[in-house]
Amino acid sequence: MLGYLLRRSDRCEDAADLLAETFLVGWRRFDELPPGDQARPWLYGVARRALANHRRGERRRHALADRLRDDLAAGVPGADDVAVSPAAAAAFLALPEQDRELSSLVAWEGLGTAEIAVALGWSRNAVRIRLHRVRRRFRQLLAAHQHPRAERVGLAPVKETPR
Repeated sequence: MLGYLLRRSDRCEDAADLLAETFLVGWRRFDELPPGDQARPWLYGVARRALANHRRGERRRHALADRLRDDLAAGVPGADDVAVSPAAAAAFLALPEQDRELSSLVAWEGLGTAEIAVALGWSRNAVRIRLHRVRRRFRQLLAAHQHPRAERVGLAPVKETPR
């Protein structure tokens, strides 16, 4: 049975999975298993159907991957419509990773505080507080990047002490 599946599969891992599936079907349908020498051809039929299902699944996965690749090659709709100033981009990149993620969930993904709380595993109140702090830091960083002398007049990024 394994040889049958190895000769018809592209990968030996797939053949092993198909063999396990074949014998699982045989075990589950043990009452329908023909007696004696007829059990072997019956299992070949099960293996053939398992292989056909596997091939159909592979074709669907490859078609989906091709479609996604084509969609990504075409670009994200509307991504080029957004103009970002160099100062805003620099200010955003100057934020810590966690602050950038929080800002991205609001600005790019359009999530509300309740949705962000679920996504990040925080309380809604923590999201609101952190979002307020991120926006304040971003404004300060933006001002510093727009006006190079702004850091000298006290607009440097705020360093918050952990609580």
